[in-house]
Formats: sequence, C-alpha cells, structure tokens
Amino acid sequence: MTAGRVLIVDDDVLLAGMLVELLAGENFQPAHASNGAAALACLARSQFDLLILDVMMPQMDGLELLRRLRQEGSAVPVLMLTALGDEKDRILALELGADDYLVKPFSVRELVARLRAILRRSADGRPDWTPLALGALAIYPGTMSATLEGVPVRLTTAEFLVLEALARSAGRVQSRETLTYQALGSPLEPFDRSIDTHISNIRHKLCLDPGRGVEIKSSRGHGYVLTVSRA
Repeated sequence: MTAGRVLIVDDDVLLAGMLVELLAGENFQPAHASNGAAALACLARSQFDLLILDVMMPQMDGLELLRRLRQEGSAVPVLMLTALGDEKDRILALELGADDYLVKPFSVRELVARLRAILRRSADGRPDWTPLALGALAIYPGTMSATLEGVPVRLTTAEFLVLEALARSAGRVQSRETLTYQALGSPLEPFDRSIDTHISNIRHKLCLDPGRGVEIKSSRGHGYVLTVSRA
C-alpha cells in the first residue's frame, strides 16, 4: 500500500531527484515540480496528499505558493524546507498555514518520519465523530472542521489538532510539551515556537474573546488553556 502522494517543489533538481528516489523507496508516490508555477499546474491536474515546499525558489518562492494555496482554500498538508538561520521564514510559514517545517541540512530519516506524522494526522480515520460544543465554538473531529457561531472556519490540519487538544481538556492548562506531542506528534525541541505560532493563528482566525464565551489563555511558564464561560 502506498504511503501517500507527495509533490516536491524545489528548484534544486539534484536534491529533488534524490528525494524522489528515496521517497519512492519508502513506499511514497513522489512527483517533482521545479517552481511554483509548475506546482500549481501539477495541483490542477492531480491530487496530492502532501506538499514539500522549498522556501527559496526564483519567481514564486515557497512562501508565496503557500500563501496562494491557503487563500484559494486548499487544505493540503505542507512541509516547508527552510535554511538553518531563517527563523523568520519558519515562523512566517507556520503563520501562512504550513503544517511543519524542516531545516536544511536534514536527514532522510527525519524527513520520512515527519512526512508520516503529517499524513497520520491528516488521514487518520478519526472514529470519534461526536461534535464538541464550546460556547459559540463547535468542533467536528470526524471532518476535522470547526464553526464559530455557525460559520465555518478554515484551519490547517495542525491548527485543528491543537484546537481539538485544547478543547478536549477545556478548563485545564496544557503544557507546550503536551500540546506539541498530542497535536504535532513530536517532542518539543529547545527554542521551538511552533505551538505558539499555531495558537496565535487559531486566535486570529476564530477571533476568540470573552464576549463569545470562549478564550485561549496563556499560563506563563506552563502553557495554554481553553476556557468556556457558562454565563
């Protein structure tokens, strides 16, 4: 059984060719696009389970491609490839809706592990279809979707899983370590701010505030807690 269809978007033809060969050996179905325009053409013709986007590309870089995909409503999971020192690019990628990122140079084992983790999160059968009602917020685990006051809210896979983890423990503080493991499927690394960025995105998209009966509060030195007003 195939592990999933993966589109590699990178202008480094040598690296992309190596990744195609390696991922095929790991039972993925990889394809390659050398730039953003070619990637859009591939996506128009075929469906992919996951995209690997390099940040640095001519004409349309990975961040711009990611921005366009999310603006057009695409929820395809995305793993960004970034340079070692480009922390701002990693934060921006998460803010634009990337599910994860990997810093160059990287090991093939780590890449494959991250791809499998993303695909598990996005393609999980998710047997619990019971909606979670939290004030004006409704969360639907079966379809990995959410509504606020009945209006659908676009969330990436990672954002939904972070929100779901907080919702299932509403009223209890969840540490950044716990949220990273539960929602992103990986341990919290030193200086890793992914969870904080996902929380910021969720707050922005949902416009959560006390007036709507739902808040995500920071607990300094501990983590985050989703609170629901019963008033």
